[in-house]
Amino acid sequence: MKNRIERFQSRHIGIISTRIAGTDGVSLETEKWAAVLEKEGFTCFYFAGELDRPTERSYPVAEAHFMHPEVQDIYISCFDVEIRTRETTDKLHRIKNHLKDHLESFVNQFEIGMLLIENALTIPLNLPLGVALTEFIMETGMPTIAHHHDFYWERDRFTNNAVADYLSLAFPPNLPSIRHVVINSHAGAQLSLRTGISPLVCPNVMDFARPPDPPDAYAADVRQSLNLEKDELLILQPTRVVQRKGIEHAIELVHRLGRKAKLIISHASGDEGYDYELRLREYSNLMGVNTLFVSDIINEHRGTTSDGRKIYTLEDIYPHADLVTYPSTFEGFGNAFLEAVYFRKPVVVNNYSIYNKDIKPKGFQVIEIDGYVTGDAVQKANRVLKDTAMRQRMVDHNFELGRRFFSYEVLESQLKALMMVHRMGVS
Repeated sequence: MKNRIERFQSRHIGIISTRIAGTDGVSLETEKWAAVLEKEGFTCFYFAGELDRPTERSYPVAEAHFMHPEVQDIYISCFDVEIRTRETTDKLHRIKNHLKDHLESFVNQFEIGMLLIENALTIPLNLPLGVALTEFIMETGMPTIAHHHDFYWERDRFTNNAVADYLSLAFPPNLPSIRHVVINSHAGAQLSLRTGISPLVCPNVMDFARPPDPPDAYAADVRQSLNLEKDELLILQPTRVVQRKGIEHAIELVHRLGRKAKLIISHASGDEGYDYELRLREYSNLMGVNTLFVSDIINEHRGTTSDGRKIYTLEDIYPHADLVTYPSTFEGFGNAFLEAVYFRKPVVVNNYSIYNKDIKPKGFQVIEIDGYVTGDAVQKANRVLKDTAMRQRMVDHNFELGRRFFSYEVLESQLKALMMVHRMGVS
C-alpha cells in the first residue's frame, strides 16, 4: 500500500457503514455528505453490507451488515449478558479478519485516499466491523473521518454487556489519524468526557438552496391513495415506529384537535420489534383516531406494490401534509424536524434534549409540547391549521432559519475546515 502522505493525495473517499441504503437517518446523512464532497471534487466509493449506490463504486460485503446471521449471533451473545464465551470471541475475530481483508481490497481497488466511517465506529450493532476498522486504521495510518450519529452509552439496551474491552477499543477508537464528528453538542461533550477526544460538532443538514419542487403528476393523487376526503386533514408522522418517537402523543393531539383528520405514519417498525406498533393501534382505536401505517406504499423510490398500488417517496407525501408531528422523547439530532422546515410545514415537536439545546435557541416557531400534550398546544395547532397567513409566516420564518444554520453550505464550510486539519496532520 502507498504511504500515508501519498494516499492522501488521492481524492477518492471510501465511505463505510453497515448499511448505506434506504431512508434511515445514517443513510440519508451519508448521501448529503457525499453530495457535498463530490461538489468539492472528491469521488466517493462505498463499502457496506447493503448498498443502493452505483454498482461501479460499490463494494458490498455481507458480513458488514448488522443483520448478517453470524453478526447477529455475536450481538445476542454479547449484550444483556455478563460473560461471553470463547466461541463468541473466536467467531468475532474470524469475521473481523475477513472484513479486514476486504477493507484492504476495497482501499486498493478504488485507490482510496481517505475513509469516512458512518456510525460503524459509534453504535456496536456490528462488533466485528468496528474492531476490523479500528485495527485497519491503526495498522495503515489511513486518514479517517468518523461521523458519529448515536453512541452506545445513549441506548439502554447496550448497558449490560460482556464486551467492555471492545467498546473501549473501537466505539469509538482514539487514534491519531481519525478526526471525529458528532451531530450535536451534548454528544460532543460526552465523547470528550468519556474518551478525551475533541470532536467537531456538525449538525444534520438539508439542501435549502434548492427548495423542493411542487408535486408532479405522479404525486398528485397522494390524498386519494390515502383515502382522504376533501375536508380531511393529513397529519404526517414521518418516522419509524419505535418507542422513543413518542407517537402516542401525536395520536392524542389528533384526538384533541376535534377535526376530521387521518394520522399517517410513514415508516415501519424496523429492527426494534412490533410491540409498540400494536400498542399504537390499540391506543388509536381507544382514542378514535384514524391512524394509517403506510410503510408499504412509501419507499425511497417510486414503484408498484405486488398488488398493484403506487409506491410514493416521502418527498411525494410531505407537500400534501397539513401538519407534521414530531413528538420524539430522544433524537440524535432531528432529520424529520429539518424535513418539515424544508417542506415549509408547521410542526409539532416535543422538547427533547437535543432540540432544546441545539435547535430551539435558533428561534424556530413550532407547536411545542414538553413531555405531554397540553391544551395550549392543541389550541395553537388549531390556530395554525385555520389561519393561512399565520401558518405561512411561521413556515417561511423557519425555512430561512434552516437555510442559515442547517444548509449544505454550512456543511461545506465545516468539511473544508476538517479537510484542512487532516492535511496538516499528514504533511
